[in-house]
Amino acid sequence: METVELKILLPRKNLEFAEWYARQHQITVDELIGRYLERLQAPVQIPIHPDVQAMSGLIPSDVDAEELYYQERLSQRRGGGSTPDSK
Repeated sequence: METVELKILLPRKNLEFAEWYARQHQITVDELIGRYLERLQAPVQIPIHPDVQAMSGLIPSDVDAEELYYQERLSQRRGGGSTPDSK
């Protein structure tokens, strides 16, 4: 990978922290900044909560869940809430 030199001005406390952090993780400040910039460019991967993952696939893909929900709400407003016998 081609590298270029960059001069940046930082508050002293930020530079001191970056140097300390890099030492603690046995990397250079250059590596620290490079890794941070690479993470900024990576697509955000938000993990799916295990409860949501467990529910995925429970409703068949050919079911229009929004329409069923709408019909159920409409039925409830008309006073004819669903019962196990009506389905």
